[in-house]
Amino acid sequence: MISITKPKIQTLKLGQSDNSSKMQQGAPVNVLGVAGSMRKGSFSTHALKLVLEGAKKYGAGSQLLELREVRLPIYDPSRSVPEELYQDVNGNHENVLDTVTKAIKWADAFVLASPDYHGSMSGAMKNFLDYFWEEFAGKTYGYIIASHEKGLTVADQMRTSVRQCYGWSMPYNISINGANDFNSAGNPINSILANRIKMLAHDLVTYGTLIRRQFLQDVMNKEVSDSYASHYREYYN
Repeated sequence: MISITKPKIQTLKLGQSDNSSKMQQGAPVNVLGVAGSMRKGSFSTHALKLVLEGAKKYGAGSQLLELREVRLPIYDPSRSVPEELYQDVNGNHENVLDTVTKAIKWADAFVLASPDYHGSMSGAMKNFLDYFWEEFAGKTYGYIIASHEKGLTVADQMRTSVRQCYGWSMPYNISINGANDFNSAGNPINSILANRIKMLAHDLVTYGTLIRRQFLQDVMNKEVSDSYASHYREYYN
């Protein structure tokens, strides 16, 4: 459901050491991969796992959130916590939204992976994005799309959703074409794809660290008023 390579969950309270450490030179960045495919054996999910493994090589912590395992009900802002949110999570009957929220707060950067459904992101991915807003601000995002037509409109839609939440997006994305890009062992046979996976892993850690550090500095520095980060002080306190 949610696989964690570094189990420590980042708190968003400014007075605590986890956020302070994020502003220090060399502090590790946490990358959350969100798999939007409901298909077991998904190629977009497989590529996502490769990016997360690559990010670890650059010192990042990583988690994988698979929406096919975490079944969030259709977002409805008008109702109270529905019973459907209570599911078996790691052997416990828990509010699955709480579990997902903890992972999102832990993350400094994201990789969103989705299949191309009629030129759009999966319903599961859109529903996931609908649940959050402030949690996405000041973080960096990469995109993976499984599509036989490059999935450019899918990436644009995910990028637009992130922009509306004041997140930062990588200026490129990864497009995969199913079994044509991987061998039976799951290794990329397309050299361009293999290099793209390495590049996204590197860039998410590098630029994700810089953006997150500066965002938190601006949030904490009350003398800074001419940054969009200043609008999130109440949320972070």
